[in-house]
Amino acid sequence: MEATISQNTHGIRIVNTQEGRDSTSVLINKMYAWRGYGDNHRVDENPNYITLAATERHGEAVGTISVGADSSIGLLADQLFKDELDAYRARGAKVGEFTKLALDPRVQSKKALASLIHLATICARDQLHCTDMFIEINPRHRRFFEHMMGFRPHGELRINPRVNAPAYLLSVSLAYMLEQVEKYGGTGELNSDVRSFYPMFFSPHEGRDIAERLWAPQ
Repeated sequence: MEATISQNTHGIRIVNTQEGRDSTSVLINKMYAWRGYGDNHRVDENPNYITLAATERHGEAVGTISVGADSSIGLLADQLFKDELDAYRARGAKVGEFTKLALDPRVQSKKALASLIHLATICARDQLHCTDMFIEINPRHRRFFEHMMGFRPHGELRINPRVNAPAYLLSVSLAYMLEQVEKYGGTGELNSDVRSFYPMFFSPHEGRDIAERLWAPQ
């Protein structure tokens, strides 16, 4: 059974059934194919990854993100950027990654995206015990993650064979992300003068409450 947290126009679910994985796979392929990233992507059951989905009231997935924790087989980003990740591992960091991010443009995209990333951040810290998160990102999205969310670039532009497209590797510490949530989360339009995406996140209290309910035993 998928755990559901209802929001104004969408719910957030942990994807832990085959039906849920199939639904999010359909969304990913729809959005990736539109961008020219191929249409043969799958969300598979993996103990080192947790997938979240934003859903409409009738259950259709309209947004998704997967959160991965480092393990003996590494992360997806190791395929292109192993040296960069190993540098963090050598310093004792518990690295993780955000991957398979997709959002249907029909939804209220900013709030849905903020909801997914906020809960993915809490998941990465509390469920997977990561300290630093990486993401492979297309150049067109690099500015958003760097300037609006505080990610830092690593290495040069490379071709990601999983999507047959160029990708940069970016990273951010979870401590920084959660510090920004504490400072700006939930302020929304009240902080329109702040050049940051964090005001679109839940308030710190709301985020913690939603996460507790989301991961409560079923």
